[in-house]
Amino acid sequence: MPLKKTTIALVAALISAASFAQGGKSTLNTSEEKKTKDIKLAYVSMNLANPWNIAVKKGFENACKELGVQYLSIDSQYKVDKQVSDLENLINAKYDGFTFTPIDPNATKELVETAKAKGIATASIAQMQDNVNLIYTLNEYDYGYAIGKQAGEWIRDTLGGKAEVAIISQDNVEAVIPRGNGVEDAIRKICPNITIVSRQAGDTPEGGLKIIESVLQSHPSLNVVVGTNDSGAIGGYQAMVNARKSGNKYAVFSGDATSECLALMREPNSIYRGTVDLFPYKGGYESAKILYKYVTEGIPTKQEKIMLPYVPVSQEDLLSGKYIPQN
Repeated sequence: MPLKKTTIALVAALISAASFAQGGKSTLNTSEEKKTKDIKLAYVSMNLANPWNIAVKKGFENACKELGVQYLSIDSQYKVDKQVSDLENLINAKYDGFTFTPIDPNATKELVETAKAKGIATASIAQMQDNVNLIYTLNEYDYGYAIGKQAGEWIRDTLGGKAEVAIISQDNVEAVIPRGNGVEDAIRKICPNITIVSRQAGDTPEGGLKIIESVLQSHPSLNVVVGTNDSGAIGGYQAMVNARKSGNKYAVFSGDATSECLALMREPNSIYRGTVDLFPYKGGYESAKILYKYVTEGIPTKQEKIMLPYVPVSQEDLLSGKYIPQN
């Protein structure tokens, strides 16, 4: 009997040591090896009308193709109830892992716990869900400040620090309000004499178009539009072009460096003068790769957090070839 107890203790010690050597990874997903072709991963977008999310989707899907796994991308259409239903469906369909951008983290928190309890690898990208296994995110305020800094420096250097500015924000998403604050703080710090005539939420091209069309009615001297993302600013740019706002005293700035935005910056005599690259393709691509690693090697017991990089992209750097888009 003593020998048997000693043997059991030794086995337990070896298991514990093996777990430690693997960096504290859970063995929940590795008790039964799964063939790559049977692995199912999903990306649930907040809203696929946003070009940044489209680039995330592209990166995610390309990584899945390289890995040889099954994949699914879903558009929650900015509807909390739909996103909740989308995640429930993935859990019920026994997906192995998913990443998503939460519209309302409070509404999806319990679903994430349910998924984790079933051994599903979970991640969020951009806006945070604080209880997922992988957080791929950004500092919203700092990112907004980088956008506003570009705009403020242009206003200072080109217009002598005076301008009428409209901010197209994402204040409809609580987690993104700090981004708009960063934009506004940067512009005001660099150009104390500017006038911000409007700050409204509209982070789709259609939303941005309507906002700036309306602002131009009450403020026809508007000369600078700053969007917290490319999506809304693209609509704002179109409204300015439609109103024949062209020349050296007009400008549009935003963030995300989507292909749609970069194409507009390349147009002859474009007033789209800057964006900030948040590397959405990279974020989607790496999220899929990490989820696959979790599924095949085990989910870490400690949450992993990765910050999205960002780099200012001026029109000058784009046209000169100094800045080269990654994807």
